[in-house]
Amino acid sequence: MSQPALDPQAHQATSEPRIRRAIAGDAPAVRALTRAAYAKWVPVIGREPKPMTADYEQAVREHRIDLLFEGDDLVALIEIIDRGDHLLIKNLAVAPHAQRRGHGKRLLAHAEALAAELGRPLLRLYTNPRFAGNIDLYARAGFAVDREEPFLEGTTVFMSKPVQLDRPGLSG
Repeated sequence: MSQPALDPQAHQATSEPRIRRAIAGDAPAVRALTRAAYAKWVPVIGREPKPMTADYEQAVREHRIDLLFEGDDLVALIEIIDRGDHLLIKNLAVAPHAQRRGHGKRLLAHAEALAAELGRPLLRLYTNPRFAGNIDLYARAGFAVDREEPFLEGTTVFMSKPVQLDRPGLSG
């Protein structure tokens, strides 16, 4: 008879990522993960992207921030603002060591399911066009470019995705 693996690392590697809502005490971890995730863009745009300078104590109080964990390791997060007629994805950040493993896609699907549950027919987000990988991720997830506007020394790309409100498996 085989024994279950006692090595916590073995369990962590095979455990399904889990999502939970951030609480006030999570603000430092939210800030640290966001700063690490966006650091690669500083040389690309010549400044810290706005999420790197945000007040996460305030954001955790005023917005919905959902955290994605692999075992005990915080690997990604999504910050969402309910605008009444749509949900705005304010921040999607994945830790550098956990990128390209489907966490961003998983959190976008989570936001879409949340929008459907709340009866919000649209998801919106905005990004910098120089963050090419991000725009590709959003396009593959079904987001379309609505418009581009000047911002600081660059441009902001506004994107949106319609949400199917009568999804199977959701109770109304």
